[in-house]
Amino acid sequence: MSEVYCDEFVKEMRSENSFLKFLQEREENASWQRYQVKALIVKALESEPGLAKRLEQEYEAGGPRILEDTVKNTGLTVEAEACYPLRSCAIKSLLDRARINGNALKKVKKPVLAEILNRCLNVGRGDALLRIADGKVSAVLSGDAKDYAILPTPELFRRTVEYLDRYFPDRTFAGACYSHAQVTALWELTGSDDMLDAYRAALRAHDYAEDDFYPALRLTTSDVGVSGANLYPTIFKGAEDRIITLGSPLKVEHKNGATLHDFDEKLNQIFSQYTRAAATLAALLDIEILYPYTTLLRVAKYLGISKKMALETADLHKAQYGDGPCSAHDLYCSLNEILYVMQCEGVSGIKIASMEETISRALHIRWTDYDMPGEFKW
Repeated sequence: MSEVYCDEFVKEMRSENSFLKFLQEREENASWQRYQVKALIVKALESEPGLAKRLEQEYEAGGPRILEDTVKNTGLTVEAEACYPLRSCAIKSLLDRARINGNALKKVKKPVLAEILNRCLNVGRGDALLRIADGKVSAVLSGDAKDYAILPTPELFRRTVEYLDRYFPDRTFAGACYSHAQVTALWELTGSDDMLDAYRAALRAHDYAEDDFYPALRLTTSDVGVSGANLYPTIFKGAEDRIITLGSPLKVEHKNGATLHDFDEKLNQIFSQYTRAAATLAALLDIEILYPYTTLLRVAKYLGISKKMALETADLHKAQYGDGPCSAHDLYCSLNEILYVMQCEGVSGIKIASMEETISRALHIRWTDYDMPGEFKW
């Protein structure tokens, strides 16, 4: 496994206590620092051999490896009062502070990119809030509290666990995944089957067999501006715990002076949000699809799912259920099979959580707009 300082570091955890402890360790190895935007200086390591040697001497442990990893990835450092290697997940926020963007920036050489950034930062206004974690800068966010409000990751998960202990005492920790860009955890809300009573009733009314369904909850958040603190209602299906994502997250964005109290208020809305989200899924039972194969492909393309994955999903649906008319609910459940395939292939929880969010967008589309005859070309 990669060391924690590495840009691509990902850690999967199956123990809730170990997960919370790990998050606290990361917090103790991190800090927030605020500087004027125009005070920031970006340097390219390949054009600053003396800088690389100086940084190696400054780091007490892991310095050469941290710099080697930085050269392999961004190749850049950010300097204010001190100089820090720049992590890959910080690039977008740094470009935002410099008020520049574009695909061409990915193609220029690192010294050129550093010069462009410095010219733009030098005329920038306001403050920048740097997230420095495990030896590198992980984000260069807006220093205005109205633009970025700090919601400590360990505290968000600790409060979620306390809430679940209080109202869902039989719940089960289903796993967590940490990366420098994002953190996610999933719980099965064991003993709360009544949250799905209305959904089960809708299935019975449409002559569907009642599978084993269990409510679940996912919390995904980030300290680097990737996402807010998002609580996603979810369903586990069957003995394999296949995921059916319900979308409709309860969100606390890192802005407008958001606080942990705001997050507590979202936790208190979980039950009502869950029942609303399940009702949205049940509504798909009433939507008839005449051409399921091509409809599934069209929806998958709209969502941004890869052609290979979409074709495999459509072929699997056809093999299991045929190509006759079905409900939008059937197709939505087939889309969610992508998550099970990802689980079986050992894909990280971060990527699975991202795919959940992608698939959940299909809950709110007009399925009949994608239901049309004729061959579909990708």
